[in-house]
Amino acid sequence: MAIAALITIVILIFLQNLLMPKYMSEILEGALISEYYSEDIKDHDVIFIGDCEVYENFSPITLWKEYGITSFIRGSAQQLIWHSYYLLEDTLKYEKPDVVVFNVLSMMYDEPQNEAYNRMALDGMPLSLSKLKSIKASMVEEEKFITYIFPILRYHSRWDELSGEDFKYMFKKDKITHNGYLMRVDVKPVTTIPRARKLPNYELSDICYDYLKKMTALCKENDIELVLIKAPSIYPHWYDEWDEQIEDYASENGLLYINFLKYTDEIGIDFQTDTYDAGLHLNLSGAEKLTKYFGKLLSDEFNLADRRDDEQLSKVWIEKEAFYIDIMEKQYAELEELGYIKAFNSKKNEE
Repeated sequence: MAIAALITIVILIFLQNLLMPKYMSEILEGALISEYYSEDIKDHDVIFIGDCEVYENFSPITLWKEYGITSFIRGSAQQLIWHSYYLLEDTLKYEKPDVVVFNVLSMMYDEPQNEAYNRMALDGMPLSLSKLKSIKASMVEEEKFITYIFPILRYHSRWDELSGEDFKYMFKKDKITHNGYLMRVDVKPVTTIPRARKLPNYELSDICYDYLKKMTALCKENDIELVLIKAPSIYPHWYDEWDEQIEDYASENGLLYINFLKYTDEIGIDFQTDTYDAGLHLNLSGAEKLTKYFGKLLSDEFNLADRRDDEQLSKVWIEKEAFYIDIMEKQYAELEELGYIKAFNSKKNEE
């Protein structure tokens, strides 16, 4: 009886691993959350949490190279504030960073959006109380709680979608990010800026403030500095009314808030060369500029130590930097093959 039960469990685990999406060649964002848990050394000075405005705009490798600051980005696509809070709560079970950086764009959403984004934020988390609470806060009406506990109940019908990738990455996936940073080196300049639509109400919602307060309290309880930021993305539009509310909250709670949209010239961001999708996100060039600027501020404001003299850490980060360079060169090579020789050679000459 016990043997039969064990065999059944093994088969179910096998099928679940086979049928769950792998996110290795398409929709890479689905693989972001799980990568943190495979880190051998969870000893980060800075943890970023938030949506694409963190995982596409900041480079932990650059923070290390320039300032000796260790960091990891716990980002996912359209990560809502309750996702962020429970991810932070879960992260603090593994380590206590000096600084947590939260991107405030998600304050514009006051209710769950859709299952696809929920899955990208939740499926990669190990089972824990934080995950259970996040599931409950995140589900849209048609979802079922049990399918997050046993994903095979959600993905059992993927048989006709299976490919060689599903078998190859059934138990071990390739690394695709650089401590949570999802690299893009291509360029698509800003040509037009969508006109911001008028809103019937510019007040950020109570539920978002509730989670922001919980995040603030959690950081204070753990002696962690919480920094609020707005990444320098041109779209979606960040309204002045929202900005004022975040400024007021930060002032009332003794927090640092930086709206990088106000400092693009000082940072040196050029939206003709530093974005890959016409201003929604930065490419590698833009992310490195923004990270260098922010790194100096973090180092000065919070007196973060330069840890490049730590022999053990340096060995780890040398490997991380090698992977970073390898992926960068592969992406430029792909651009060259597609005919973007000028962009490739320009980057090489800069180096």
